[in-house]
Amino acid sequence: MTKTLTKPYCGVGGWTYEPWRGVFYPKGLTHARELEYAGQKLTSIEVNGTFYSTQSPKTFAKWASEVPNGFVFSLKGPRYAVNRRVLGEAGDSIKRFLESGITELGPKLGPLLWQFAPHKKFDEADFGAFLDLLPTTFNGHGLRHVIEVRNDTFKTPAFIALARKHKVAICYAEHDSYTEIADITADFVYARLQKGDEKLKAGYPPKALDAWAKRVETWLKGGEPADLPRIDKKSAPKKPRDVFVYFIHEAKLRAPAAAMALIERLK
Repeated sequence: MTKTLTKPYCGVGGWTYEPWRGVFYPKGLTHARELEYAGQKLTSIEVNGTFYSTQSPKTFAKWASEVPNGFVFSLKGPRYAVNRRVLGEAGDSIKRFLESGITELGPKLGPLLWQFAPHKKFDEADFGAFLDLLPTTFNGHGLRHVIEVRNDTFKTPAFIALARKHKVAICYAEHDSYTEIADITADFVYARLQKGDEKLKAGYPPKALDAWAKRVETWLKGGEPADLPRIDKKSAPKKPRDVFVYFIHEAKLRAPAAAMALIERLK
């Protein structure tokens, strides 16, 4: 994976969503050209489909061909890898995912997101065994991994230390009920913003978007936003980092507008 330092990537989850037609997508735009259009307006997309089903090398290559250079896809790891009692037994599922053709994305391959269910609790040996299964390279491409956890048992320095040991990012989730951890544990930052309001044109109030732009700028420069909760009070090494921000789920109709508004603020 070709690495570009200190770049913000802003986007949404997926690109196929019926209500976006005529709101985000121009009326009359064919379904076949929606990804091409989204690639012109956003800088990244988080792919949810890889969580539910195996894609093909041809599909990944097609996606890559439809978006401009500099655009990246974050791919959600398969449910078969994360929805299991013993995470250390996920090796075959992870291998099948990596071998499904993800490197056909080339330099447009972004982080791999491993998302765990709210009932999954932290067990140091269990999660350590899982992280041991995540390779840093595959098929000649560097891989970046991010873990999204949703149970408050992960709010412990032991989890932060484990993530840092494996150089895996912890997803910062802005959500009404999911676990909120803003500790930096890798050479990039990954955030999923899920408090949008469909009644607002850009999904978020202007002041909220201004605040997020400032946090992203802080992350880009290697700092840590003072207003986000951390578990380990020891700061991460201060060095420039790429930042991935996705507007997800809540107020999905306005998610593209929110991402574009953030992109504009970060220019």
